[in-house]
Amino acid sequence: MENSSSQGDNPTNISLANSAAIVAMMEYKALSVFLVLCICGVGIVGNVMVVLVVATTRDMRTPTNCYLVSLAVADLMVLVAAGLPNVSESLAGTWVYGYVGCLGITYFQYLGINVSSCSITAFTVERYIAICHPMKAQTMCTVSRAKRIIAFIWGLTAVYCLLWFFLVDINVGKNQQVECGYKVSRNLYLPIYLLDFALFFFTPLLLTTVLYGLIGRVLFRGPALHQPAALTKHHGNSDSKERNTSSRTSVPIRKQVTKMLAVVVVLFALLWMPYRTLVLVNSFMDRPYLDRWFLLFCRVCVYANSAVNPVIYNLMSRKFCLAFKKLCKCRSASGGSRMRGEPSVQHPEEAAPSQLVGEKDPAVLEPGMATSPHKKELNSSVV
Repeated sequence: MENSSSQGDNPTNISLANSAAIVAMMEYKALSVFLVLCICGVGIVGNVMVVLVVATTRDMRTPTNCYLVSLAVADLMVLVAAGLPNVSESLAGTWVYGYVGCLGITYFQYLGINVSSCSITAFTVERYIAICHPMKAQTMCTVSRAKRIIAFIWGLTAVYCLLWFFLVDINVGKNQQVECGYKVSRNLYLPIYLLDFALFFFTPLLLTTVLYGLIGRVLFRGPALHQPAALTKHHGNSDSKERNTSSRTSVPIRKQVTKMLAVVVVLFALLWMPYRTLVLVNSFMDRPYLDRWFLLFCRVCVYANSAVNPVIYNLMSRKFCLAFKKLCKCRSASGGSRMRGEPSVQHPEEAAPSQLVGEKDPAVLEPGMATSPHKKELNSSVV
C-alpha cells in the first residue's frame, strides 16, 4: 500500500512534470518574442515615417502635426527602451544590460510613457481652441507656439522622471538570475504609482473626455455657427461668400481630423488600462498578481498603443496616407529627389496637390483665418 500511495511522486512523474513545465516556458517565450518583435517592428517603422513625413514636407508642418511628431518620438522611446530589452531578457533569461542599462532604460521607458500622455493632452487642447475658439486660435494655435509647448513638456517630464535613477537597481534572485528591479521595499512605491496614475493617466483622460465633448457639440451644430460674426461686419458680400464657402468646406475635414485624434485617445485609454490597473492593484496587495500570461497581455497592449498610431493616421487621414506613399516612393526610386523639389510624374490620384496638402486651399484654413497675417502658420485644421 505504501508503494501505491507514493506512486505519484516517483522520479518518472517528476521528470515528466519538469519536461511539461520546460515546454510551457519555451512556448511562452517563443510567443512573447514573436509578438513583441512584430509589434515593435511595425511601430518603429511607422513612427519613424511620421517624423520623416512632417520633417520633410513643408505643408505637413501644422501645430497638430507637431504634437503628433512629439507623440511619435515618445512612442519610439517606449518601443526601443521597453520592447526590445524585453525581447533580449526573454532570450537570455537574465538582465544583460548591467547597472547603467537598468537606470537608463527605466528612465527612458517612463519618459516616453509620460510624454506620450502629455502630447495627447496637448493636441486635444489645441483642437479645442482651434474649433471652439477660432479667433483665439489665430494667435494661440501656431507652429512656433506648439514647438515651445512641446519643448516645455519634454523638459518638465525629463526632470520629473529623474526620480527613477534613485528607485531601481540590479537584484540577484534565488537562482542567481540578475534582474533590474526595485531598490527599496515595494510598499514605498505606492505614492509614486498613485502620482503617476493621477498625473499621466486619469487627469489627461478626464480632460480630453470633457474637451472632445465640447468639440463635438460645436462641430455637429452646423457650419454656420463656426463663422466669427466680428469678421463679417468688416468685409463685403463677396468676401463673406468666400469665407462661408471655406467654412462649409473645412467643417467635414475638421470633423474627420477630430475623429482621428479621438480614436488615438480612446485607444490610449483602452490599451493602457490593463497595465495601469495591474500596477495600481498590486501596489495595495501583499502578494502581487504576477501571472505571466496576463503580464504578457499587458505588455502587448502597451507596445500596441505605441505602434498603432501611424496605422490610424494612414487609414483616417488622406493627407498622411499620400505623404506616406510619397515618402516610400522617394526612398525606393530616387533617394529622396522628389521630396527636394525635383520634377516628377504626377499620378491621377495625386492631382490638385494644393487641395490635399497646399496652404492655398481654403479648406486648410480655419474660418476667419483667410485674412489673418498668421495664415502660413495656422494650417492646423488638416492633419
